[in-house]
Amino acid sequence: MKFLSRCVFLRTITSRCANESSGSISNVNIRSFMAITTNRRLALRKPHVFASAVCVYSSDNKKHFFNLEKKTGALKDVLEYKKEQLKDTEHRIRLRGEEIVRDIKQQKEITGQKLREKKEHLIKDILETKAKVKERLEIVVEKENPFTIPNILCMTRIVMSPYLGYVILQDNYTLALGLVTFAGITDLLDGWIARNWEGQSSKMGSFLDPLADKVLIATLFVSLTWQNLIPLNLTLLIVGRDVALVASAFVIRYMSLPPPRTLSRYFDVTHATAQLAPTFISKVNTAIQLLLVGTTLASPVFGYADHPALHALCAVTAVSTVVSAVSYLVSKDTYKFLKKS
Repeated sequence: MKFLSRCVFLRTITSRCANESSGSISNVNIRSFMAITTNRRLALRKPHVFASAVCVYSSDNKKHFFNLEKKTGALKDVLEYKKEQLKDTEHRIRLRGEEIVRDIKQQKEITGQKLREKKEHLIKDILETKAKVKERLEIVVEKENPFTIPNILCMTRIVMSPYLGYVILQDNYTLALGLVTFAGITDLLDGWIARNWEGQSSKMGSFLDPLADKVLIATLFVSLTWQNLIPLNLTLLIVGRDVALVASAFVIRYMSLPPPRTLSRYFDVTHATAQLAPTFISKVNTAIQLLLVGTTLASPVFGYADHPALHALCAVTAVSTVVSAVSYLVSKDTYKFLKKS
C-alpha cells in the first residue's frame, strides 16, 4: 500500500508540473492538490479517498485542456483571417501603387506633349514677331546702295593711308607726294560725282568722306612728325580733334538707329539712319591741312625744309583746327536723323 500511495503521489506531482508548464492551473486544481499534499498521511491511511480526489483533479485538468484547445483553434482562425485580410490589403496597395505609377506616366506624357506644343507655339510667335519687326524696320529705316563710285574712292583713300605713311617713313618723299596728289584728286572727284551723277549720292558717303579725310590727314601728320618735319603739338591737336569727330559720328549712328539696336544692324551699311553735314569752316580747315602736308612733303624734294613760310602755315593750320572744332559745337545743322515717310 505504501508503494501504491507513493506512485499515486508521484503521478499527481507529475501532472502538476505538466500543468505548470502549460501555464494555466485553475484555483480548484490548486486547492485539490494542496488538500492532497497536506493530508498525505490521511491518504496513506485511506487510499480510496485519495484516489477519488485524483480523479476529480484529472477530470478538471482535461476540461481545461479542452478549453485551451478550443481557444487555440479560435485564435488560429482569427490569425488566419487577419493574415488573409493583410494579404488582401497588401494586394490592394500594390494595385493602387501600380495605378498611381500609371497615372503619373500618363500625366507626364500629357504634360510633355503640352510643353512641346507650347514650345512650338512660342517659337512660331517669335518668328512672326521677328518678321513683323523686320517689316516695320524696313518701313522706318531707309535702305540704300552703299557700293557707289564716291564711296569706293573714299575707301581707296582709307586703304592707301597706311602705305603712304610707310613710304614717308622710308624717306621716299617723291612717291609720297605723288600718292598725296592722287588722294587729293580722289577727294575732289568723289564730291563732284556725288553731286552731279544720279544715284551716286548716299547717306553713307556723308560719313565715309570725312572719315577718309581724317584717316589720311592723321596718317600724314603722324608720319611727318616722326620725320621731324611737323611740330608734335600741332599733330596732337589735329589728331585729337579728328578722334573726337569720329567718336561723335559713332554716337550719332547709335542714337539714330531704331530699336532693337544690335551689332548686325549697327554695322549694316545699307541702313541709312543719319546724315552728316560738315561746316564750311571745317572744309576750309581740311583744305589748309592738305596744303600743309603737301608743301611739307615737297620741302625735302625741292630743298626748302624748315622754311619760315612752313612755320606760318603751321600756325594758320592750328588756328583753323580750333575754329573748326568750335564750329561743330556751335552749329545745329551738322547732322540730322533720317526717317522714311
